[in-house]
Amino acid sequence: MADLKLKDLRYLVALADTRHFGRAAERSFVSQPTLSAQLKKLEDYLGVQLIERAPKRVALTAAGEEIVERARRILEASEEIVELAKGHRDPLAGQLKLALLPTIGPYLLPNVAARLRKQLPRLELMLYEYQTDPMLEKLHSGEIDVGILALPVQMDGLDSYELYKEPFTVAVPTSHKLASRQSIKVDDLAHETLLLLEDGHCLRDQALDICSGADVNEKQNFRGSSLETLRQMVAAGVGITLLPELAGRGAYGAARGVTIRPFVKPVPTRTIGAVWRKSSARREAILALAKLIEAHAL
Repeated sequence: MADLKLKDLRYLVALADTRHFGRAAERSFVSQPTLSAQLKKLEDYLGVQLIERAPKRVALTAAGEEIVERARRILEASEEIVELAKGHRDPLAGQLKLALLPTIGPYLLPNVAARLRKQLPRLELMLYEYQTDPMLEKLHSGEIDVGILALPVQMDGLDSYELYKEPFTVAVPTSHKLASRQSIKVDDLAHETLLLLEDGHCLRDQALDICSGADVNEKQNFRGSSLETLRQMVAAGVGITLLPELAGRGAYGAARGVTIRPFVKPVPTRTIGAVWRKSSARREAILALAKLIEAHAL
């Protein structure tokens, strides 16, 4: 096993991802002949063909597919070893790959970004945006270190930290009868046209759950791709929508044609939390990040 090198496994994974020798070489920062030669040496060492080479087609053999799957796990483990060593030297330094829901990131980050830079100056955040299911997949695969999303989620192999409970608000056209109310009951939404996000957004399910006790009519020929799309549709008088409180603050809350009102008590909320792998070597950095967000999010 002494001759099985991590760099060769990286070349093989790059080829599996790109299905092209040139692009795999570019991604690996080596020349195409170098990558091709190293992969041939890997095949010779293992004594099995991994790659089907054709003039206009690159494919993996059955053995190649199985070995790539294990190579990904080996590379992930090797990266965790490096991060573990870094963490012991300085747990609050280095890169931390952070993903947020599209309904959280644009509204939370302005509240905490400056404080993160000031209080965790050696921590370099790499920011990503995913919906819940892709985020959990990337957490499990090791592509990201921590996700900020709505709880609860399936916690198999994961840890979580509750950050804050975010109230929901109601966004209505400024000319709407509910705009004159200081606060709104769920029953007040009866017979209104409700604008929702497309499937895959957990906020869609949360809004439907909140409105389940009222006779609300979801607009069937429309699904928003973002909260800003919903806000523009509300401003156009197409219907009403529910927004997380942070999405209705500051410049967002001052959008023309839209009036945002709170719910009466008990106010419906969503629970926002940080989620990471139990095996993560970045636990100390993640908890420092989580506690800072907890203190300053709202």
